[in-house]
Amino acid sequence: MSASFDPSAAAAPGSGIFGLPHSPEEAHVVLIPVPFEATTSYGGGTSDGPQAVLEASRQVDLFDVETGRPYTRGISMLPEPAQWREWNTRAKERAVPIVEAGGIDPTQPELLAAAEEVNGLCSRLHEAVYQTAKEWLDKGKRVAAVGGDHSISYGIIRAHAEKYPGLGVLHLDAHADLRDAYEGFTWSHASIMHNVAERLPGVASLVQVAIRDMSEDEHRYIENSGGRVRAWFDSELQRQRFDGVPWNRQVDEILKPLPQHVYLSFDIDGLDPTLCPHTGTPVPGGLSFPEAVALVAGVVRSGRTIVGFDLTEVAPDPEGGEWDGNVGARLLYKMIGWMLKSERP
Repeated sequence: MSASFDPSAAAAPGSGIFGLPHSPEEAHVVLIPVPFEATTSYGGGTSDGPQAVLEASRQVDLFDVETGRPYTRGISMLPEPAQWREWNTRAKERAVPIVEAGGIDPTQPELLAAAEEVNGLCSRLHEAVYQTAKEWLDKGKRVAAVGGDHSISYGIIRAHAEKYPGLGVLHLDAHADLRDAYEGFTWSHASIMHNVAERLPGVASLVQVAIRDMSEDEHRYIENSGGRVRAWFDSELQRQRFDGVPWNRQVDEILKPLPQHVYLSFDIDGLDPTLCPHTGTPVPGGLSFPEAVALVAGVVRSGRTIVGFDLTEVAPDPEGGEWDGNVGARLLYKMIGWMLKSERP
């Protein structure tokens, strides 16, 4: 880092993530922006999440009372690939009639053709994210992704599961995301954890937190997983809270099924929706900001190592408000800080 860089000064317009000057080669933490929301089935806007987080991040103070000075290790966000944005535009366009019809109809070949194209574009996106993550992991970086809808997590989780076989995924979300090919989309945001569980044998365990919206089939999938998937439903967490169980003690129990290496997959709608009002599928309930940070901190307190993460479903206010991006940027910095603290000598 340049000796002239002042971490207490205002960030320069157009500067890097959190106003930092690092190139990806210089940084220890490399962030992949993924502007993709092809299968969004309710509210939209998450493809603009990475840019909203980037802009809001320049207002985040770099000293953190919990994690110290994570910026000194170097943090850099890659440029958004224009091709990924083009894939998103085309896939969203082709997905509209399918979503409006409530899913594919085998008697309508035009919908089948549209679904096939959307699934193909999603597959290309996942492969590109996987290759990008693998490239930077192979260079010894810590790698994270910023979405985009939650479907974008597949490629980066795949890269981490290959590098760290036996990986555990800690999944914060309002939704279980265990549906099979939702609305005819193999790579739906509502199917991300089903695809992870079914297609990535390198993921040994999946621990879900704050789940409060799911289908009966998803609940059955959890029950039939043999313990590989453990869901902590929001209602269960709230009941314990009402009975006076301290949050950190709940966190200790939540983390027990996880192995040494942990990947965080955080959908912003796992938080109380007052913190993310424009996310695509907000659900009442969820964690407060301090509770979410304490959950991440608990991973480190337990002696486990956070090897990577994604933060998805941040959607900026269409009226220009910056609250969603602000919360997303601050959660991102906390996740980076605790990830770096988990790198013990």
